Amino acid sequence: MIDEIIIKDLENILNSIEKDFFKGKNFLVTGGAGFIGSWICDALIKLNANVTCLDNLSSGKNENIDHLFKYENFKFINEDVTKYSREENKKYDYILHLASRASPEEYQKYPIETMLANSLGSLNMLELARKNNSIILFSSTSEIYGDAKIIPTPEEYWGNVNPIGPRSCYDESKRFSEALFIAYQKQYGLDTRILRIFNTYGPRIRADGFYARVIPRFIIQALNNKDITVYGNGKQTRSFCYISDTIEAILLTIYKKEAKNEVINIGNPKEIKIIELAEKIKLLTKSNSKIIFKPLPPDDPKRRCPDISKAKKILNWYPKIELDEGLMKTIQWFIKFLPNII
Repeated sequence: MIDEIIIKDLENILNSIEKDFFKGKNFLVTGGAGFIGSWICDALIKLNANVTCLDNLSSGKNENIDHLFKYENFKFINEDVTKYSREENKKYDYILHLASRASPEEYQKYPIETMLANSLGSLNMLELARKNNSIILFSSTSEIYGDAKIIPTPEEYWGNVNPIGPRSCYDESKRFSEALFIAYQKQYGLDTRILRIFNTYGPRIRADGFYARVIPRFIIQALNNKDITVYGNGKQTRSFCYISDTIEAILLTIYKKEAKNEVINIGNPKEIKIIELAEKIKLLTKSNSKIIFKPLPPDDPKRRCPDISKAKKILNWYPKIELDEGLMKTIQWFIKFLPNII
């Protein structure tokens, strides 16, 4: 599932990347058929890296990567991250551990599988990295901050998390993964890189069933002139980063020596109220939908906004795509692929 929108975005990303660095290097990407993972696989193939995509397709989609099967330097393994072991004589220079369910409705339906991907799966990948002497990157999340009391939120903030709440299967397992990565760094000298990724959106983000997050849900509802469902009063805020900006940050983290053993926020520091997002999507889609309100789920954060000072300093990175531009690209993509999405 690739089109001119994604191709152009990939070209723009690679214009700011040291292309020669990636050529011929061996990458293992867990969760490589997912939203962010598939974009990473696309970028690495274009950079002439050798890519092994590991995904059990529990939330990833074969359609996200089917166009890559024609490349000799791409390999897909349908297997659970908690069970995978290295192929004989295969050494990975880099392991990118992205495998995890990420939609709140989804990880609350599959809490145990979510926790295992972020605990046993992380342990499995760290052991693989230790045996390979690989550099390993972990895609953590803004969820580890919980309902943050400091906004914008810096990496030094410890979090305000309910350890037994409905979101704990995700945020606590991500927090455990971070602690495990740091332990491997200290005990074995492993080169680890942790990115706390805030809300990311764009082409390929899932919109079907309980996979749908707020932007794809609003877009699908607006395009079908159905009620746009806002939870709570809509005054809670989020910060949305377009996918190409997030992918650029991940690629920079891979090859920047300054990123070694660092924990870095990746996201857009511009907040927007959810009700304003709903109104904006309704306007951009020229929809006749009504905006309705439903009860706010338990432990839903009131505000979410990253402090990206560290990313600017270490990676020389900041988001380039404004929200209106990113939303229009995403809307155009959904219109094109709508029959295959819902």
